[in-house]
Amino acid sequence: MYICRAKRLKYQSSEPRKRHFCGKWYGTMALFCLVILPSLGFALDDSDIASFQKQISHKPIGERIALWAEKFVGTPYDPDPLGEYVRRNVIVADDRVDCMYHSFRTLELAMSDTPEEAIRVALDKRFMERGILESGVVVNYNDRFQYGEDMLDSGKWGKEITGDIGPVTTIKGSRGRVKVGMVSKNNLIKNFNKSSQLAVKNGDFVFFIKSPKRRVANEIVGHIGIIKREGNDIYLIHASGSKNNGGEVRKVLFLNYVSTMPFAGVRVSRFP
Repeated sequence: MYICRAKRLKYQSSEPRKRHFCGKWYGTMALFCLVILPSLGFALDDSDIASFQKQISHKPIGERIALWAEKFVGTPYDPDPLGEYVRRNVIVADDRVDCMYHSFRTLELAMSDTPEEAIRVALDKRFMERGILESGVVVNYNDRFQYGEDMLDSGKWGKEITGDIGPVTTIKGSRGRVKVGMVSKNNLIKNFNKSSQLAVKNGDFVFFIKSPKRRVANEIVGHIGIIKREGNDIYLIHASGSKNNGGEVRKVLFLNYVSTMPFAGVRVSRFP
């Protein structure tokens, strides 16, 4: 009994110190996360955006695209089936992104010198005609690009260079397109014999083509990613995830992604 009582008294007397220690530990970790790990929450404000735009303004457009795409690495995947930016009728919704928003926002930031100019670029690049912004709210998101193939075929998303990447084969189209040209998965892998010889460049947009049996809403393009080259290594930066299971923006070796991807092939566009 004496031993048990002594242990209980010792435990009770240590409780205030334990609570004090835990409070200090959690406070220290909270400060660490805020100061040392700011990338845990993307949410760049306008001053951060303007600073980075100025820092890379001298670089070619392809490099700027790749660098902005990389800025989003680690950003959570947007689970909203409609897209949070569309649901809220806004241009900027950087906390969570899907592959289309990631592509939109990356290009807008790369093609502009200020956060305000990026919004003006968005009103062109996100829409089949042109977006209308009233009191900070987009009033015609029904005119937005909803299919990746429409983005590419519009001419607003750079020059198509699919034929420069490898031999082009055709696949059944949809929504008025009888056939669509692409570089097949097998041909793309063959051209990776020496990655330095694959003719993709920084900032190229890769549109991944679905086989007809995998389409659920007559979509031809099932995913979009952006190329970043580092020496002989070729990376794909893309919002990797699904509306049901989440995910995040990732930077992966392009060959590794292509080798296991569920898509039939790719189309590619480039800004000069």
